[in-house]
Amino acid sequence: MSRERKKRKTTETPATGAPAWMATFSDMMTLLLTFFILLYSISSIDAIKFKSISESLQSVLSGETSSSIIEEDGPNDDIPLDNPQYEQQEDPEDPKIKESTLEMYNQVKDYVEEEGLEADVSVSLNRNGVFVNIKEAILFEPGEADIKEGGQEILGNLEGLFLQFDNEIVIEGHTDNIPQQSFKFPTNWELSSGRATAVVRYLCEVKDIPENRLSAIGYGEFRPIADNDTPQNRALNRRVNLLIIMEGED
Repeated sequence: MSRERKKRKTTETPATGAPAWMATFSDMMTLLLTFFILLYSISSIDAIKFKSISESLQSVLSGETSSSIIEEDGPNDDIPLDNPQYEQQEDPEDPKIKESTLEMYNQVKDYVEEEGLEADVSVSLNRNGVFVNIKEAILFEPGEADIKEGGQEILGNLEGLFLQFDNEIVIEGHTDNIPQQSFKFPTNWELSSGRATAVVRYLCEVKDIPENRLSAIGYGEFRPIADNDTPQNRALNRRVNLLIIMEGED
C-alpha cells in the first residue's frame, strides 16, 4: 500500500501557469497605462516637441547619444500659458520685435485713429503679431454670443483695415471668471468659443474677408489681462481679440 502511494505521489503533474504575483503586476501595469492615456487625452500636445521626445527616447534606448530636448524652444514659447500678462503691449523699441510687426502695428494704430475707434478698440503687439482688442460690451450682451448692432458697426469699420493686407487673422474669445450656467453656454469655454465663431462668421459671411484667412479660438477665463477681483478688471478680461498673424516671426 505504501509503495503504491509513493508511486502515485511521484507521477503527479507539477502545477503550471504564471506565478501568483503576475496577476498583481499585470493589474498595476494596466492601471499605469490607463493613467498615462488619461494624461495624454487631457493634455495639449505640441507636435514638434512630441516628435523630439520620441526621437530622444529612441536614441537613449538604442544607446546613441542625443541632445536634451528640455531646452528646445517650442512654437508657443512667446505666449506662455501661465503668464496672465501675455498680451500686455511690448515696447515697440524692443529689438525682439520684428520690423514688419512694428510696421503693421503702426498701420493698424493709424487706421483706428483715423476712423475714430479709439474709444472701443485698442491696439497692442507681441512677437506673434498685432492685436486689435474689442471690448465685450461693444460686441455682445452679457452671457450671449449674438453680435449687437453697435458691434456689427465696429467690425464693419475694421473691414477696410483687414482688406489692406493678406495676413491670417485669429479671432480670440475671452471671458471673466464668473461661471456660466445657461443651457446654451454651460461653461465659459462654450461662451468664448461661440463669440469668436460669431465674429468669424460675420466677417466672412456679411463682410468680404476670405474664409481661409480667418480662424476662431475660445480661451474662456484662462488668459486674463487683469485680476478678476473687481468689476472693472472683469470687464477688461471680457474681450474679443483679432490677432493679425505675422508670417515668419520668431
